[in-house]
Amino acid sequence: MSNDEIFAAAYREHYWAVSRYVARRLGGRTSEVEEVVAEVFTVAWRRRADLPPSPLPWLYGVARNCLSNAVRGHGRLRRLVDRLGNDDTAHGRHIAAGPDADTPGGWVHDALGRLSPADQEVLRLAAWEELGIEEIAVALGCGQRAASMRLHRARGRLRAEIDRMRPAAATSGTATKEHDHG
Repeated sequence: MSNDEIFAAAYREHYWAVSRYVARRLGGRTSEVEEVVAEVFTVAWRRRADLPPSPLPWLYGVARNCLSNAVRGHGRLRRLVDRLGNDDTAHGRHIAAGPDADTPGGWVHDALGRLSPADQEVLRLAAWEELGIEEIAVALGCGQRAASMRLHRARGRLRAEIDRMRPAAATSGTATKEHDHG
């Protein structure tokens, strides 16, 4: 198979997986998803001779870099808009939480959001993208031992963050039950 055919097969097979990967990380900024995905496959086209036999983890690594560029660009735009005073609050608009704002499991996303971007990424690669350690290592551009350690530590920090977030009501309810039986 030629490099062009290898690229075409990777594109057909992994376009939607890369799109989902990017969409989940852009947090609702859907207008940017197609742009970032196009950049991912542009890089893949330019480097089609470097595509590995299992290209998805490699494509996730490229997507990670493209997302970093997009996030930096979005931050610059946001700061410019804020400086110009043309943000939503300047026009008296605000976004109200919808009826499903307290979605089940939302606290997990809150806990995840409190972690470092590196911890968030390794956990998302494992949970959302369902990658194994070897594939996570490729996506992160590190060795398998480093990827395994990063995932282990990130899981520990997520557990600790969830424990910190537990509502006081849950712990006070336990104390009340113990007091009632005493």
